[in-house]
Amino acid sequence: MGILNVTPDSFSDGGLFLSPDNALRHAEALIEAGADIIDVGGESTRPGARPVSPDEECARVIPVVAALQARFPVPLSVDTSEPQVMREAVAAGASFINDVRALTRPGALATAADLGVPVCLMHEPAGSSMMGTRMAGRDVVAEVLRYLEVRLQAAQDAGIPRSRILIDPGFGFGKDLAENQALLRALPRIAALSPVLVGLSRKRMTGEPWDLPVDGRLHTSLALALAAIAGGARVVRVHDVRATREAVRAWEWVFEPKEWVA
Repeated sequence: MGILNVTPDSFSDGGLFLSPDNALRHAEALIEAGADIIDVGGESTRPGARPVSPDEECARVIPVVAALQARFPVPLSVDTSEPQVMREAVAAGASFINDVRALTRPGALATAADLGVPVCLMHEPAGSSMMGTRMAGRDVVAEVLRYLEVRLQAAQDAGIPRSRILIDPGFGFGKDLAENQALLRALPRIAALSPVLVGLSRKRMTGEPWDLPVDGRLHTSLALALAAIAGGARVVRVHDVRATREAVRAWEWVFEPKEWVA
């Protein structure tokens, strides 16, 4: 899953793809590099990011989704928690909802069920302002498992079939380095609940142990992506598509021989 942030303030690429032309060029590069799906997001989840209204989020996301749908045959995901954005993005051509708030906002569950597209439910304990912060005295693996089980049940109760649900342990969201490490090691237990999507690319956990800046985290991001796949992740959400795809192919060549898809 290639990341396309149409935001001014995302931690890694904020402001680079705000214009529709730049967004289209970047999406084309991601697809040429081998992305299987493009994830379009109009609201940053980094700590301290300014809240965005649904109208403003739509103004950023919908023209890009419509233009991508008209030009490229690759499935499109919308990274949003807002029912209005979900509806308009799917109408414009998106076919997947990636929600960091696990469809907890008012109307989100019903909207996703009505739209009939696959969804991803992420664990986020206390909002993006808690990103990278440990909550004292908790067992993070048990907490994430409980939360995702509850949200899976809520989605099914709302009419979303289990076959259309992915889950995301929410690396970096309300978790410190040790907790992220524990979750990565526990991915097989999480993947036993439902297919897993992970977002590790360039995050603090790919740089902090080795004091690497955001633009110096390629190789560690690749290593952790492979660790996630080894743990059962089915989708990896990344900035560096070509490098990740090549690393995954080499890993599969050793551990999971199969016919490669060009």
